[in-house]
Amino acid sequence: MTSSSNQQSRGGEPSRTSLAPEAARNLSSTTKTRPQMEGISPRWLLRVLPWEEVEAGTFRVNRRLSYSVGDGIIAFTRVGERVRVVPRELAELPLLRGFDDDELLESLADLFEQRSLKEGEILVDAGAPANAIHLLAHGKLEKLGTGKYGDPVSLGMLGEGDHLAQTSAEARWKFTARALTPSAVLSLDREVFERFVGEHDELRAHVEQLRARPRRPADRYGQADILLTAGHRGEAELTSTFVDYEREPREHELSVAQTILRVHTRVTDMYDKPMSQLGEQLRLVTEALREAEEHALINDPSIGLLARVDPKQRLQTRHGPPTPDDLDELLSRRRKPRALLAHPQAIAAFGRQCTLRKVETQTMEFDGAVVQTWRGVPLLPCDKIPIDELGTSSILVLRTGLADQGVIGLHQTGIPDEVEPGLNVRFMGINERAIASYLVSAYYSIAVLVPDALGVLDGVELGR
Repeated sequence: MTSSSNQQSRGGEPSRTSLAPEAARNLSSTTKTRPQMEGISPRWLLRVLPWEEVEAGTFRVNRRLSYSVGDGIIAFTRVGERVRVVPRELAELPLLRGFDDDELLESLADLFEQRSLKEGEILVDAGAPANAIHLLAHGKLEKLGTGKYGDPVSLGMLGEGDHLAQTSAEARWKFTARALTPSAVLSLDREVFERFVGEHDELRAHVEQLRARPRRPADRYGQADILLTAGHRGEAELTSTFVDYEREPREHELSVAQTILRVHTRVTDMYDKPMSQLGEQLRLVTEALREAEEHALINDPSIGLLARVDPKQRLQTRHGPPTPDDLDELLSRRRKPRALLAHPQAIAAFGRQCTLRKVETQTMEFDGAVVQTWRGVPLLPCDKIPIDELGTSSILVLRTGLADQGVIGLHQTGIPDEVEPGLNVRFMGINERAIASYLVSAYYSIAVLVPDALGVLDGVELGR
């Protein structure tokens, strides 16, 4: 006789009085999610950009005439401790802007001599003759001037890729440049440069043309000045003027990110419930294309924001980690900043500096999310901003919108088989293996209407 509370089955296990969950699961439908994918980010850049319609795939930005002085960023190659300037990059120097003889530039690059600076060492002295061309290959320099009462004042920072050069042989340095960190500099004596120029007719003609080129006076932004008469009395003779435009304005052609999605027809025929197999495939492919789009808008060498920053809007951190002082200077260079974009690790590094200084940051609701702010400007995370092998990154600031001469996104809507603005899915047919193919394309670009709409803080150290 067996007890009702301890009945045994044939296998020696207690007998069940109800259906086992494992068995019941075989007879029920599971509660399931849509397919998940790691790597989907908030894509804040795509969200803050106002998107303008582009007809015929091209957008032209017309500007007032600006005088290019050749103060772009210069690239270098490194082999061990040896540093060499990339010859073509010498065309960023004021007197070589536009010169494209690769053989002569190669020979000129070989004339630069490498030197090392210790922290605190002076590279150039204010008032001294500008008798050399200096290219900063590594490290950080501070430009120093003299204040009203004779005290030293900081005039800004120089980082890797910056240079010190004057167009006139009689010029003098307007500031002192002091090494903030151990630095590597490539230098070329002015006499050696002038002798090299004199020995090559093509180069000599190019330099003489640049030095002798007549031009209208420039305003503080480097634009051809608009002459005005103001504050006069009586019958003073008025100035005459006109507004000159760039002869070759930049045209932005739409870029494209594409892929071919393949789905077996058996899958869409037999397993299309409770959720569409094709729909979920397309959703995830679209997410990946939009991630690629944002990455290109930041990093692409031809259209990306990091490659399009005007040299005058490119700043260096004072001490490495991003501080409130650095972000204040970045914001002060433009009106109506819309957003700051930084890698999440850079935002964390900024937060640590604020904590060290006992500075409290604020938050705000922005486009449905609570984000950190600085001076009322949202500080938005963007994992597409790169971190280099030394653990440094950049922070971007944007003014946006056509009306404010800011940064704008470009796309063309109304394209065939469009499923989202600027994104379409086109059926390509079914092959002999019953596999259906779909071409998925996203068209986009970005334009900076005037230089001060975009700024960047470089040399942002994340580890300190």
